[in-house]
Parts: sequence; C-alpha cells; structure tokens
Amino acid sequence: MYQKKVLDNGLRIITCPMPHTRSVSICIYLGAGSRYESEAQAGVSHFIEHLCFRGTEKRLSAKDISGAIEGVGGVLNGGTDKELTVYWCKVAQPHFRLALDVLADMVLHSRFEKRDIEKERKIIIEEISMSKDAPNQLVGMILDELLWPDHPLGRDVAGTNKSVEDMSRELMLDYMASEYSPANTVIAIAGNIEHEEAVNEVNKILGGWENKKPRLNFLPYIEDKNPRFKVEKRDTEQTHLCLALPGVSLSDSRRFTIDLLNVILGEGMSSRLFIEIRDKLGLAYNIHSYLDHFQDSGALTIYAGVHPKSLEIGITAILEQLALLKEKISDEEITKAKELSKGRLLLRMEDSRSVAGWVGGQEILSGKIMDVEEVVAIIEKVTAEEMRAVAKELLVGDKLRLSVVGPVKSTDHLEKLLKI
Repeated sequence: MYQKKVLDNGLRIITCPMPHTRSVSICIYLGAGSRYESEAQAGVSHFIEHLCFRGTEKRLSAKDISGAIEGVGGVLNGGTDKELTVYWCKVAQPHFRLALDVLADMVLHSRFEKRDIEKERKIIIEEISMSKDAPNQLVGMILDELLWPDHPLGRDVAGTNKSVEDMSRELMLDYMASEYSPANTVIAIAGNIEHEEAVNEVNKILGGWENKKPRLNFLPYIEDKNPRFKVEKRDTEQTHLCLALPGVSLSDSRRFTIDLLNVILGEGMSSRLFIEIRDKLGLAYNIHSYLDHFQDSGALTIYAGVHPKSLEIGITAILEQLALLKEKISDEEITKAKELSKGRLLLRMEDSRSVAGWVGGQEILSGKIMDVEEVVAIIEKVTAEEMRAVAKELLVGDKLRLSVVGPVKSTDHLEKLLKI
C-alpha cells in the first residue's frame, strides 16, 4: 500500500501510488501541537499555522499562496490539533510539483511580518470568541478541562485571549526552530505518482533542510482525582451537555475494541443513543459519541443538546445506555459495528487526501503505519468477550465527567446523577 524513504536529514517521505486517480494529495505533518506548549506558549502552534498562509519570500501575500493552488483548481488548507499540525494540498496530477513547492515554501520560508502577526492576532482572538459563543463547542472545551485539568491536553488548541495577545514574534520563531525540523516532519503523498519520482522531487526542495534545535518533549499525563462536573450558565434555547470517561491511548491494544463499542453506543443513526434518546424518547436532535486517542491518554465522550427542562432526564437516559453496554451486546450489534467500521475505512481509501492522511497521521504520531488490511483483520478478530471486558473496565461511575452549557438554575443535583 505504501513505501517509505528517510532522507539524510531525517525527513520521512511516505508514498501511496493510486494510478487509477487523476489527483495527487500532499500532507506535511509536523509533531507540533498544543500539548507541546508551555502556559506562556499556549496557542503558538495554531498561531504559526495561520501565519504560514500569510506570505513567504517567494509568494508575498495570502492571495499569492492561495491563488497559486486555486489557479490550477486545487485545494489548500491546514490544521492544528493537540499533538500535530498539518498542511495539505490536493491538485490534479500535472500540478504535483507546484503543490509541493507551495507547501514547502510555506513551511520553510514564511515571513512572519509584524503587520501580518497583528492582523492574525485579531483573527485568532475572534476565532476564540466564536468558539466560546457556540455552546456546542464550548461544552467540549469545558469537558477537556475536566478530563485533563492543569495539563496542556485540557487547553484549547487556539490558546487563550491573554496568551495570544502576549505572543511575540521571537517566541513563535523560537518554538518553530525546535518543532519545525525535518526529523519532526512526515510528508505523505498519495495519488497518481510513482514513489521514486515523488522522493526525487521532495529531495530537490527539502533535502537541504536542517535541524535547528532539539525538539520539545510533551508533558506526560498522569490521571488524578479530577473535578466531576462544571456548568456554564448561558441564556440559550438548548442545554448542551457532554458526558465523558477516560479512554485508552493510541498505542493501547484495546483501542480497536473500544472503537467498536463506540460505534454501537453512538456512531450513526442506528446506534443505541440515537435510537433511544432521539427516536424513542425524542429528547435530542443531535446526540452522538466520539473517541479521542492521544499518545498517552484518551477519552470516550457523549454529546447531546436537550431542552433545558429535560437536562436531568437526558443525563439519566444516557447513563442507562452506558450501563446497558456493560450488560449485553448482541452478536447482531457486533457484526454491524464491524461492518460499519470496515466499510467506512475502505470508503475513505478511495480519496487521495484520505489515504495521505491515513499513512502520514500514523507515522507522525506513532512511527508505525498499519495498512488497511491489517486493521480490518484486527477488527474482525475482536470478540464479544473482549468488548464486554473493556466495557466493564472503562465504564466506571466514579470516573464520569459532565460539562453543561445552558440556562441551568440549580447544580446541586447533578453530581448525584453521575452513576453507572
């Protein structure tokens, strides 16, 4: 499925030839994210990502950068998460070299001009404000603080208003010098291109890139007694809630088992939560569960938006479904969860950007790439006994965390509800 080449400077190149497509996608992954930041640096990874779209020595403005790719019908974007940053581009195959040149130019030669920094500072503060004004996003941010208190994993990736306001150009460039290095970078390329051609082109442009400073280490997370719930009182039409439990890390062998449990619990319109909470009880329009797998931690989270008068009923109904998950899982549910997981994975592999993301994301986070067939085989081997064992181990009442945003009048009774 893929080939890997490590250049002399430590840069990893992963290629996935897809000769049946007309596109090529390039993802540049860096092991730089919010969990690598100190309190004073909070949001710097995200700030840098924004500025890399502002202008380079070769392409002086954001318009020049975006126009180079959009001018040939391509798509260009980026993103910052807790453990990685990615810059990606998808173009028609004849424009591969242009796309690679633009991405490399952004990562290596962004100018970080003062006027651009000040404009982007205002934009990011507005982005933070927008998230706080959106109760469905704010409730998740509050939950992160409960799951990982006083730890970078519990902070918003964008940082705080204060940290962004105080962020200096020197701090950004110092951070970038340690995190933006070839040894901390993976370039994943998927599409209608051969491995040797891709490696040769990358080597021409990035072979001379050198490491500048030692990479920063992240602060390990050690689970401790955390606050159980937090309520943000807001005058909203709905009350938004997140219920969560600590999960498993990216390297935990039980990851695929809990992934299947999550499918049964809250992924899709045939999941238990959707059928019970929405279809049968009519308590929520939007209800689902999702997983986070980090390098040394994880979480299982359920989100729902309910009428303010239905908060207690909604929490109780969700917890009932968590309790039932420990008691009974039918063979039919297991089969459906496996087929859904395998099917959606296989469908993703039809798109060159998804394929590049699949291999590049694994390489930057774990240094190991599992191919699709390997993952499918693992999913197929998961047994009902393993799923029940993981459910009983992880779904523990005293580890429950609850965040709520909405017109809540009293919070006295909420902690008493947190039982499985």
